[in-house]
Amino acid sequence: MTPIPGTSGDVMWANDNNTLFYIVKDHLDRPHKVLRHNIGQQGDDQVVYEEKDEAFYVGIGRSHSEQLLYIHSGSAVTSETSYLSADNPTGNFTVILPRTQDVEYSVSHHPGSNSSSGGGSSGSGGWFLMVYRDPSKPNSELRVAPVDDPSQQKVLLPHRDDVKLEHASVGAKWIVVSERSRAQQSVVIYRVPEGGAVPESLTDGQKVEFEEPAYSLSGGLTGDFDSQVLRLRYSSLTTPPSVYDQRMDTGKRALKKVQPILGGFNKEDYVTERLWATAPDGVQVPISLVYRKGMAKLDGSDPLLLHGYGSYEMPYDPGFNRDQLSLVDRGWTVAIAHIRGGGDMGRMWYEDGKYLKKKNTFLDFVACAEHLIKEKYTSPAHMAIEGRSAGGLLMGAVTNMRPDLFNAVVMGVPFVDCLTTMLDETIPLTTIEWEEWGNPQKPDYYKYMKSYSPLDNVKAQDYPNILVTAGLHDPRVGYWEPAKLVAKLRELKTDNHLLLFKCEMGAGHFSVTGRFERLKEKAFEYGFLLKTAGMLNTKARPGTAAVSKAV
Repeated sequence: MTPIPGTSGDVMWANDNNTLFYIVKDHLDRPHKVLRHNIGQQGDDQVVYEEKDEAFYVGIGRSHSEQLLYIHSGSAVTSETSYLSADNPTGNFTVILPRTQDVEYSVSHHPGSNSSSGGGSSGSGGWFLMVYRDPSKPNSELRVAPVDDPSQQKVLLPHRDDVKLEHASVGAKWIVVSERSRAQQSVVIYRVPEGGAVPESLTDGQKVEFEEPAYSLSGGLTGDFDSQVLRLRYSSLTTPPSVYDQRMDTGKRALKKVQPILGGFNKEDYVTERLWATAPDGVQVPISLVYRKGMAKLDGSDPLLLHGYGSYEMPYDPGFNRDQLSLVDRGWTVAIAHIRGGGDMGRMWYEDGKYLKKKNTFLDFVACAEHLIKEKYTSPAHMAIEGRSAGGLLMGAVTNMRPDLFNAVVMGVPFVDCLTTMLDETIPLTTIEWEEWGNPQKPDYYKYMKSYSPLDNVKAQDYPNILVTAGLHDPRVGYWEPAKLVAKLRELKTDNHLLLFKCEMGAGHFSVTGRFERLKEKAFEYGFLLKTAGMLNTKARPGTAAVSKAV
């Protein structure tokens, strides 16, 4: 078979094991077209779907029931899904719900019950479990609808202002729902009615939680469609990535795997906390942090690294990062600011940090930094901050706003010339990004974006020590953006602090390739942080597990 160029990497087999669906990308690197290929066929593959709206990206998938194939098309705020029987790959895909601006939904399929008893028949095609969001239900609600007529929906879990419904999936006997509240994740499981009938309501859910004050948790069905096992993936700032299997019928949980950590790691050596800072508008902003017992003095003299992102409704969950042990075992505190623009506290947390409210993201981060200083976790002379991509834009904005708060800044592939980029429709991602940042061709958005764009707000003042990185082959943030920022900083800044620009000649947006090359890149960043903190000669303290073994 001749290689097919320009594919996105998404492929899906039909049940005949002969028909393959795949996706190709357009000139802007956008997955936009689904084609069907039959093994051994001659001639061109048939296009079964083409997305002509440049704000929408296309994906394909398969139901856990193994009965349906999906085509997903989505922009930043709108989605549409079509389905096809996996036993009929030459058929036509059927739209579940026609797209409506600012309405998103996702579905999971159950084959349903063939009997008329036990709650009623679901029809010949079964039923869809649907997570549905629109402007009046920003945190989404859970619905059920027959496959034969998805417009006939019933609400199973109504919208809640304080709980974000993130994901739901269904197996033969169980429904698994992932939720988020107050920057904390949980998983709730419910029974499917006997025989697979359509649920009338969901009650008596079993909530899966852990005891640490801040953690990362996801869960989903594993194995065959009729499996009784819930697979949980858990980690925290002190707990390495761990995999648990939990029997949904009995509630018994078994630890299956823990990522090994070298150096005598012992989670009992560390403390994780959840704090709340107050933003200028009175909103409470969560902070997660970790430090080592017996090393953190908590008197304002400890070095601290504060991470931030705050865009695209992406939560910055407090999961384990083994690289950061290199800092924590030298006496650093590592913290995460769960700021608006991310999805840490639900959909409205995101909405309050985008478009013409984007500055809330920056003000939240500054408030978190000030809170950590006030509570004596660190001081401006000992605080470093770090963010990548849109988090790099955050770094640039807050450094322009409050350079006095920070000793060092790491901007990774930073989106710092956002105004110019959003005006250029020939750059990949620009069109779809208008639904995140706004279209600066409109005067209100132009003026607002220019007021915070890092490149456009560099001025003659003292700046902290700054490391800026870029990738020559980055398709998301062109290397010229950070290069222009560094040039302007060199021209205008009034201090003698370090300003380093490191452009990886073989890297894209997501760092260099190869495990050891990535570690070298991280070591370079940590070397910068240690140098600017005056700690190049400070040795990392071994974990107590290593000490115990030695004894």
